Amino acid sequence: MLIVTAKVPKRKLAFGVALAALACCCALALNLGSSATQEVAGSTTPNPKGVKSNQDRIDYLSSYGWEVVEEPIATQELLIPKEMDESYDEYLALQGEQGFDLTKYAGKRVKRYTYEVTNYPTGEAGVQANLLLYKNTVIGGEVLSPQLDGFLHGLAMP
Repeated sequence: MLIVTAKVPKRKLAFGVALAALACCCALALNLGSSATQEVAGSTTPNPKGVKSNQDRIDYLSSYGWEVVEEPIATQELLIPKEMDESYDEYLALQGEQGFDLTKYAGKRVKRYTYEVTNYPTGEAGVQANLLLYKNTVIGGEVLSPQLDGFLHGLAMP
């Protein structure tokens, strides 16, 4: 057994304890700050569950800042493939960046609701917003321009 003893002046010991306490307080404050940031960020992200009616879908899109025409342009039932090849990689990545995981719904029938966006920031007309729903849960979505040289991006306002 090895025993080590050291003589430390009380002033240095008090300084060390105070420094350790300060470090703990800083770490705690940073952790609380990041939790508060996550709560604020989480509260701005719309809840994808319980989207049952047309008004619920419109409200979901408006929580991202989109204004849409009241009635959907199209409503389609789609089958998400059981096995997705590399042609789906970009689309799956886009959905993943928004927190949606379509691979959970492989082989399932979903509905896609397409709405006309009336307030796209560039003023472009004909922009559409799609929502993919499985039962009453939004499982994906995007905003796009159907033009030949159009764009496709997530639901967040650019």
